[in-house]
Amino acid sequence: MLGLIGVTRIYLKRAELFLAVGAVLQFAPTRTPGQAGAQRAAPLHVAQGAPKRPRITGIDHVRLYVTDMDRSQAFYRNYVGLATTAQSACRENAYPCLPVNPQQQIELQVVASPGPKNWIAEIGYATDDIEQMRRYLLAHRVETTPITNEPNGARHFELRDPEGNPLAFVQRTIGFSEWLTSGGQVGARLLHAGFVVKDVAAENRFYVDVLGFKLYWQGGFKDDGLDWYELQVPDGDNWIEYMLNIPANADHKALGAQNHFSFGVKEIQAAAAQLRTNGLEKIASPGIGRDGKRGLNVYDPDDTRVEITEFTPAREPCCHPYTAPHPKP
Repeated sequence: MLGLIGVTRIYLKRAELFLAVGAVLQFAPTRTPGQAGAQRAAPLHVAQGAPKRPRITGIDHVRLYVTDMDRSQAFYRNYVGLATTAQSACRENAYPCLPVNPQQQIELQVVASPGPKNWIAEIGYATDDIEQMRRYLLAHRVETTPITNEPNGARHFELRDPEGNPLAFVQRTIGFSEWLTSGGQVGARLLHAGFVVKDVAAENRFYVDVLGFKLYWQGGFKDDGLDWYELQVPDGDNWIEYMLNIPANADHKALGAQNHFSFGVKEIQAAAAQLRTNGLEKIASPGIGRDGKRGLNVYDPDDTRVEITEFTPAREPCCHPYTAPHPKP
């Protein structure tokens, strides 16, 4: 069995319920609600007649840094239940990958030494017009790589957000036509990805003002605090999550809990049962978080948090109401 045992962690939004085994994460003091919105600056000036932004429909992929490719592939194949690379059209991908569904995938990249603080190597967003998206970003003075054509029919380019987080835009002319499930797949949709953010105003000038992301939910460990700030893509129901108030000296395990991604499921108890059936021996009992959703966490061999959460809340969230539609299975 791969090792997800032996450490006690407090699970972020579900801190009151999710104690897995080891060291408790410490967080800096919370901010007051609404601070992120209050700090937003005016949009970047763009000349009249600039290209219109094409649609951004969701998360195409999440690429993770790993230290041992075989061990990480075994974790996501055996425990999470994703199909192997050899069984899918993903085999022509630039990085080893495992399809989650015909339009979304997890990619794995062996980390260089020394490793970065953020082991989310890239978040890829789906668009329906890759050339227009690049023209739009260049018109907003956002630097990008050239468009690359992949053997599997995908076209993409890469860039970084204001805090240096790597991202990409991808247009797929075809889905993973050979996508197969393993029979034990825990979740069949990527819902969101989260990463540490220091300057909310700078990130919002990019994600909100330029890309058009919209507020989904915000909340904190305390009702008057702000520790999580969630933004949905403009033309879909996937979202990103700013992880706020993280100490600058946070270690690898702490950052692995913050820089994370999630699968959506209809019923969390069924997901927990499937994880145990797949051989994962120790997982925290599901619980309800501050966002009102039932969920649980597991950690991959490099301590990256894999969140599994229901699509809709089971109760009202703390702090602030949801302000955009919930995802659907």
